[in-house]
Amino acid sequence: LNQAARVVSPNFNKRPETTQVNLLVIHNISLPPEQFDTPYIELFFQNKLPYDEHPYFDHLKGVEVSSHFLIKRSGQIVQFVSCDDRAWHAGQSEFCGEKNCNDFSIGIELEGTDTTPYTNAQYQSLSQLTTSIQIAYPCITKERITGHQHIAPIRKTDPGESFDWPRYLNTVSLM
Repeated sequence: LNQAARVVSPNFNKRPETTQVNLLVIHNISLPPEQFDTPYIELFFQNKLPYDEHPYFDHLKGVEVSSHFLIKRSGQIVQFVSCDDRAWHAGQSEFCGEKNCNDFSIGIELEGTDTTPYTNAQYQSLSQLTTSIQIAYPCITKERITGHQHIAPIRKTDPGESFDWPRYLNTVSLM
């Protein structure tokens, strides 16, 4: 995606050879929790988190995760992993009976929390990014856009109650 800033994460690998990318997963993240506009998300996805800078970071030692994209509170989009590769964002997951969603999905992190409303800029960027993704991966229809909470309901709650699904999905193409 041309408008995205690029920050390379080592936390990805190749998708299985015959895999068709057909799912979009929406997440949220803030590091430390409920703090925004810090450099820590990017550092975390690069395995460069300075663990001594906040007590919360202790439990993240050795965790290797990434997403394809992050949308900051300002609406800025950062890309960590090529959409053609498998980012490590979903963990143990299942969508419509198909396990290992990382194999066939694209992950977008929104800088936020389950309970803090997302910004207008984030919704605008998310809508534009979704359209670009759907053009490149036409199997990602509106019905194949989901939240982390829906593919890993026992483990995850994001993007949470603060995410306005109707607002977002009304901006998504009718594909």
